[in-house]
Amino acid sequence: MDVRDIAEEIVAREGGYVNDPDDPGGATNHGVTVHTLRRLGLDLDGDGRVTAEDVRRLSRAQAVEIFLEHYFERPRIGELPVPLQPSVFDMQVNAGSNAVRILQRLFGQMRLPCAIDGVIGPQTIRVAREAMAAAPDHLVDAYGIARRNYYYDLADRRPASRKYARRRDGGKGGWIVRAEAFIAPRYHLTEAEHRARVAAWG
Repeated sequence: MDVRDIAEEIVAREGGYVNDPDDPGGATNHGVTVHTLRRLGLDLDGDGRVTAEDVRRLSRAQAVEIFLEHYFERPRIGELPVPLQPSVFDMQVNAGSNAVRILQRLFGQMRLPCAIDGVIGPQTIRVAREAMAAAPDHLVDAYGIARRNYYYDLADRRPASRKYARRRDGGKGGWIVRAEAFIAPRYHLTEAEHRARVAAWG
């Protein structure tokens, strides 16, 4: 699958326009937030301001181009080992530079020292190649599991975000399903394991 296909999948996964007061990203459409549009100066309705109305006007095609340029090319995700790219790209869209910090922490856990700065530079590229060579059959799953843990830990700390990790009926929420889409099925949590993990949330 090429990177444009991955970007198209991300847009499809993100869905349409939402403006959830519990989401720090604010108004979002196709996964692109109002903060991103402001950072890029995309005033789509030409009124001199970048607001939720501009987010509403964003097309799927525009979202794909934003993701390709600003969440794949500029962060240099294409310089990571190819098997890692889909999951890191998806997480970059969802969590910004935390996507790379999660990867860098994982390298440290593998005893491959790497600065945890959220930036893909020469050191991270070199260490990523070493990690892939050391664990070619496990690194992608390990990263996906680290993503899943990040989401659970975030919801532990921020009760308003728990609805993204746990559905109303107690099952796996969108964040967890999203992380597990990049993890081999044998490492998915069972419903019982998920419910045990979130039981303390009440």
